[in-house]
Amino acid sequence: MRFIFCHNLQNPLVEHFDAARRVLRYIKGTPGLGILLRLDSALQVTAFCDSDWGACPITRRSLIGYFITIGGSPVLWKTKKQTTVSRSSTEAKYRAMAAVTSELVWLKTFLTSLGCFHSQPMRLFCNSQAAIHIAKNPVFHEGTKHIEIDCHFVREKLLSGLFRLFYIGSKQQPADVFTKPLGRQQFHFLRSKLGMINPHGPI
Repeated sequence: MRFIFCHNLQNPLVEHFDAARRVLRYIKGTPGLGILLRLDSALQVTAFCDSDWGACPITRRSLIGYFITIGGSPVLWKTKKQTTVSRSSTEAKYRAMAAVTSELVWLKTFLTSLGCFHSQPMRLFCNSQAAIHIAKNPVFHEGTKHIEIDCHFVREKLLSGLFRLFYIGSKQQPADVFTKPLGRQQFHFLRSKLGMINPHGPI
């Protein structure tokens, strides 16, 4: 469904119409769901990144997604198809990590321009131990040469103290909502971790 609306506008089929109806049914069923920016929350920035390796059935390019919160409230999120084909799931995850690192650099600059000086390291969660190892390892092996610029960029920001890297299990990864088709139970579980609330619902 994530490819339906932007890739098939010129030649929509019945399956695309069915997917659009499914999205509209979801929106109709969640009219009160929204984002709450709390005044009393800490300014801890937390980010999650993920990818779906070779997700596009036509080009086999991977889909990356990331999700950033401030004090538990969502402020930035994005799903994007990678511009090149990744040769492994680790490479796809690492490119997602590079994309969210770029957003974290921008976010820190933006907060500083507002007079909000964020001194503590931001937290970045990734569900790939291999990608985390590449970011922390100063030695670039043969298998990482094709993503070496991304490696230097992420590692430079990691060593500067911009963020700290943490591993998160795939079942707990909220960025999965932006990259993979999920079952109802898992979708609702991960949606509950996005910081979205229904102010009209039961407390």
